[in-house]
Amino acid sequence: MSQLNRRHFLVTGLAAGAAAALPAGAAHADPTPGPTSGPAAETAQSLASRGLRTDPFTLGVASGDPDHSGFVLWTRLAQEPLAEDGLGGMPQRPFTVQWQVYADEKGRRVVRTGVAVAAPEWGHSVHVEVDDLSSDRDYWYRFRVGPYVSPVGRARTAPHPLAYGVPLTMAFVSCAQYEHGLFTSYLRLAEERPDLVLHLGDYQYEYARDTYTIPGGNVRDHEGPETETLAGYRQRHAQYKADPDLQAAHAAAPWLVVWDDHELDNNWADEVPEKPEVPQPNFLARREAAFRAYYENMPLRRTSIPRGIDMQLYRRIRWGRMATFHMLDTRQYRDDQGCGDGYRDCPEAVDPNRSITGSAQEAWLIDGFHKSRAQWDIIGQQVFFAQRDNNAGPAKITSQDAWDGYVASRRRITQGWVDADVRNAVVLTGDVHAHWASDLKLDYDDPTGPSVGSELVTTSITTGGDGADSDPASQPFLKINPHLKFYNNQRGYVLTKIERDALTADFKVVPQVRQPGAEVHTKATFVVEDRVPGVQQTYLRPLDPAARTLGAPSIEETVRLETERP
Repeated sequence: MSQLNRRHFLVTGLAAGAAAALPAGAAHADPTPGPTSGPAAETAQSLASRGLRTDPFTLGVASGDPDHSGFVLWTRLAQEPLAEDGLGGMPQRPFTVQWQVYADEKGRRVVRTGVAVAAPEWGHSVHVEVDDLSSDRDYWYRFRVGPYVSPVGRARTAPHPLAYGVPLTMAFVSCAQYEHGLFTSYLRLAEERPDLVLHLGDYQYEYARDTYTIPGGNVRDHEGPETETLAGYRQRHAQYKADPDLQAAHAAAPWLVVWDDHELDNNWADEVPEKPEVPQPNFLARREAAFRAYYENMPLRRTSIPRGIDMQLYRRIRWGRMATFHMLDTRQYRDDQGCGDGYRDCPEAVDPNRSITGSAQEAWLIDGFHKSRAQWDIIGQQVFFAQRDNNAGPAKITSQDAWDGYVASRRRITQGWVDADVRNAVVLTGDVHAHWASDLKLDYDDPTGPSVGSELVTTSITTGGDGADSDPASQPFLKINPHLKFYNNQRGYVLTKIERDALTADFKVVPQVRQPGAEVHTKATFVVEDRVPGVQQTYLRPLDPAARTLGAPSIEETVRLETERP
C-alpha cells in the first residue's frame, strides 16, 4: 500500500497551468511543481456553490498504455455513482482536476504535475498522457479537486526500446459479471503487484437484474435496465468501478484493455446485434453509446477517442526488447457468425473471404510480425484461438463465435507469424470462463505436425459463479483435441513472468466467489521456453478433497458453462 496521504498532497501543491480543454480531458505536464494557487486553492464551500458537495473520487484511479517514457492516467468524477442519468451526481459544468506523479512511494519527490478538465460531455472523465519520465521504473500518482483527494495509484514505464529490462510480471483477466460473484480475484491480483495487467474483454455486462442468473441465485444485482443508452452504460461502468476490489486492481499497475462482446451486446459482430432476427433499429446508436462510455471509463490514449460508431482499439504496446503486445479487436470488424453463435458444423467457417479481424487489422498485425524484433510477440485478444472440436467422430463441431468460425482468418495470421520468423508467438485469450492451455498448429487435423505457437486462456473473474475443480485429464475436449493441454473451471486469473529464456504462467484460482475473503492458489504452472513453441506443464495441484470438485465434465456441460446466456 502507498504511504502517500492527503496532507502530503495538500502541502506539496500543484502548478496552476492552463488546462488543455480537449474533449477527453487530456492535460499538459508541468515538470516543475509550484505553490498551491488558483484552482488548487478551491474550497469545499466554493465547490458546493457549483454543485460539487462531496468526494467525487468514488470510482478510483487507473493508469494504462505505458511506453518507455510515460503512460495514461485516468479518473472520473462521480458524487453518486449509481445515478440513473449516468452523470454520477455531477452538475452539468466542467471541473478542474489537478494531478501529480511521484518518483517514490512515500511521495517525497514530485516529478510531474498539471491540471486537466473533467467535462460533462465526457462523463467528467480525465485522461492525462504523461511523458518524459525515466524508463523501466515505478511511479505513483494522485488527483485532487479542491480539498478532495483521490486514492493513490502505481504506474510503471516500459524499458527503453533497445533494452530488455528486468523480467516482466504480467497478469491477464477476463469476464467479470458483477452479479455472479465478488471481485475477490481482482483484490488478489492487486496483492501480486504485477508490472502490467491485460484485460481481455467482458469488463462489464449489459444485462438487467434477474436476466443472467446462475444456479443458487446471483450474489448481487445490476442497477438499471439492460444497457442500451449512454446513461445506462455510464451507470453500469460506474457500478463496476465503485467496487473496491476492482479499484485496487486498477491502482496496482497499468492496464492494457480491449473489449469483447458484453461491453455492448452479447455476441455482436460489427453492425449486427446478437439476434438480428429480432429488430433492433437503435443498434448503431447503442454501439456509439457503448463505445463512448467505454472510452470515458478506461485508461486509454487520445488515439482511442471514439468517432461516432467507430473506435480505434487495436494497437501495439512495446515493452522494450522483451515483448511486443499486439492488442486486437475481434468484434468491431468481424463478419457475422456464419451459422449462429453456438457450436456447429458450419460450411461458412472455412470460407476464405470471411474474417474475424477485418482486412485492415489483419494486415496491420502481420506487418507488425515482420517488423518485430521482440523476444516475445504476445497477441492479446478475446476469443479461443486454437481449434476445439467437440465431436470425436468425423464431423467438426466448433464454436462459431471463436476463431473456429473464421478458419481462414486464423490460418493467415498464424502463417503470418511463421513467415515472419517471429521468435516466440503467444496468444492470450479470455471469454470462455475457464482456464485452458494449448499448443498452436498450422494444421489441427494433423496432431503429429509441429507446434508453431502457444495459447494461454484465463478463466473468468466471476462469470459462472464458483465453478469447481476437476482433473484436467478427465476433460473430453483434451482427448478429442490433443493440442489442448489443460482445463480448469474455477474463477481467477493468470499471472506470468516473462524473461528472455522463458515465459512462465501460473493459473491462479480462488475456491469460491460467493463470500468475501477467499484465498488464491496456483492450480497449474506452464512454461513456454524460448524458441520452443508450445506449452509445457511443470506443476499441477492435486484435487483438494475439502473443496467442491467435479467429475469428468461432459462436452455438453463444458459448452453450457461457456455459452449459456439469457
